[in-house]
Amino acid sequence: MNQSKITPMAERKYRLIPVEKIVVLNSRNRNKQKFAENVRSIEQVGLRKPIVVNERGFERNGQYELVCGEGRYLAHKELGKAEIAAEVINCDKKTALLYSLVENIARVPPGTMWFAYEMKRMHDSGFSYTEISKIVGKSGSYVSSYVNLIKQGEERLIQGVEQGLFSMSFATQVAESDKSTVQNVLMDAFDDGMVNCNTVRRVRKLMELRLNHGKGTRKHDSRRKDFTLKDLTREITQSTKEKEDFVRETTRKENRLLTLLMGMSSLMEDSATAELLAAGGLGTPPQLSGQYGIELTPTAATT
Repeated sequence: MNQSKITPMAERKYRLIPVEKIVVLNSRNRNKQKFAENVRSIEQVGLRKPIVVNERGFERNGQYELVCGEGRYLAHKELGKAEIAAEVINCDKKTALLYSLVENIARVPPGTMWFAYEMKRMHDSGFSYTEISKIVGKSGSYVSSYVNLIKQGEERLIQGVEQGLFSMSFATQVAESDKSTVQNVLMDAFDDGMVNCNTVRRVRKLMELRLNHGKGTRKHDSRRKDFTLKDLTREITQSTKEKEDFVRETTRKENRLLTLLMGMSSLMEDSATAELLAAGGLGTPPQLSGQYGIELTPTAATT
């Protein structure tokens, strides 16, 4: 891949560009809360960093193609501003796309969900794993593993790597395993030291969440629909049902225990049973009286 020459500051071109003459070719979903904060900041403080636009097609269609700064551009539209400060470059679409993707990936911490999604965007845009590895400073296998986990929707596994619970190689093994062999993979990982005593419980919990609730997480909100009142109602209903099920199960077990205690109390009143228990060294029953008003006191054996 040809590396782009860095333009010295003295040679860069900056202009005030009419907002209406900018077109977005590679739009992304964005966090509404962060976007609102961006709008508030620009309204109160102003634009601190110009956007980047490509003028290559301007003479043909009268529009600048947005390269970097979609959030800042949309904030200006939201505020009804007519112009926006921009650095103007002139390049082909491949270079412009690379410029945009590199800026995006430079703003997110390596080894995170966001970083993985940005690498996938680069791969989806036509960049090979080798090209991406040179851009992000990681090996090709590192890049391909992350991208493949994103393709398979394995957000929980990426979360585990993110939190340092296990390595990427372990996450890859789990992703390639079916439900019947995941436990064996975990045991092998423990034997090999990939998972230790301090993390095995958390890893097992994550595996259970992945098995019972799916591979994805709900925290990655920029690529999921907004949490609606309907979603909240469904979650409350589910939570209420789980609590009611717990209460029913607890009551059922409590009733069984009470029946058992009453039966034991009746047995203790029988002198023959008391003699048999005493002979077996069980003449002193456990102290279970008080809560249920039942005393397990053996009747004195007749001589």
